[in-house]
Amino acid sequence: MKRGEYFEFHNPVKILAGKSALDSLPNELERLGSKRPLLVTDKGVRAVGLLDTLLKAAGESSLVLGAVFDDVPPDSGTRTVAAAAKVYREKACDGIVAVGGGSVIDTAKAVNVLVTKGGDDLVAYSGAGAITGRLSPFLVVPTTAGTGSECTLVAVVRDDERARKLLFVSASLLPDAAILDPRMTLTLPPLVTAATGMDALTHAIEASICLGKNPLSDVYADTAIRLVSERLVHVVRNPSDTEARLDLAVASTMAGIAFSNSMVGLVHSLGHATGAVCHVPHGVAMNIFLPHALEYNLESRAAEIGRLLLPLAGPEAYHRTPEAGRPAAAIARVRELQDTLSGLAKLPRRLSETGKVGKEHHAAIARAAIDDASIAYNPAEATLADCLALLERAD
Repeated sequence: MKRGEYFEFHNPVKILAGKSALDSLPNELERLGSKRPLLVTDKGVRAVGLLDTLLKAAGESSLVLGAVFDDVPPDSGTRTVAAAAKVYREKACDGIVAVGGGSVIDTAKAVNVLVTKGGDDLVAYSGAGAITGRLSPFLVVPTTAGTGSECTLVAVVRDDERARKLLFVSASLLPDAAILDPRMTLTLPPLVTAATGMDALTHAIEASICLGKNPLSDVYADTAIRLVSERLVHVVRNPSDTEARLDLAVASTMAGIAFSNSMVGLVHSLGHATGAVCHVPHGVAMNIFLPHALEYNLESRAAEIGRLLLPLAGPEAYHRTPEAGRPAAAIARVRELQDTLSGLAKLPRRLSETGKVGKEHHAAIARAAIDDASIAYNPAEATLADCLALLERAD
């Protein structure tokens, strides 16, 4: 960003973080005036006992739930949103508590739109600026450390009728509060820990180089990059380290705040498209496309990519690397993380390793990427041919 250019920064979400943060859930609901919230989650969260952890920490006698909706799939869509909204209305709920990862949180955001605004046509609210005004009380308890959706004004939900991703952008989508408690991420398997960590890293890196970057978002992004770079591999190796888990949760939230105020770019355009066409998990797609998109943007963002070497590799590596070599060294550090996580957690580094994407899908993915809103913030313009070439390199 050039000095003197205009930017805005907005971060109204209350953050409660720490090893006993869950204890504050009843008080936060009372503060917001919610007495019968709908708890939105998925069956995986319930199966590993995280709802029991939440209820025990919050105190079952002081936490009254209007209903529990646990049918959110990994790639949630408009049908799921409509089903959850129906439960909310039938049980006379008065707020929402989302307990889960990105799919659960985005689903809960969309549910909040329908139950507050009325109707069942979620498509009518898609895009930027279509949702206005305050929505119903909304609390988020993340069970992954990657999406940052607990503090973003963005939601992505699959349009089940048209097999595409719907993007929603509005400050009204921001939760009232987010509770970051490391107890809620202790059960994450290595692959999910690795994928969500690289999702957070991608959010922060794209926030640092996209057209909407600004000095305040850079501060959040830099800290998130440093925390992920320092802690992710350690947590995959030492999954019960609650302090390091909390660091990753904080990194995810900070990356979410960063990109919510600066947006993202080509990695997300390709990732959204690959998820819509081939159902590749979002964090896996982010990991695969990140270094390729950095290389694509190298000519127009060399200085910004070079600066990333400092939070990625630390001050010693940054200062001993000549300025001209820093961009390539930063990308090399990303690939080093990829290789390590591939070895430790089997995190795919290429599209062919996912088992879901074939060359016959490239054209559809490229077309969807060109239509994705995130591509407008990428520093280098990307055409259909460019996207096809990137897909070939990432295959």
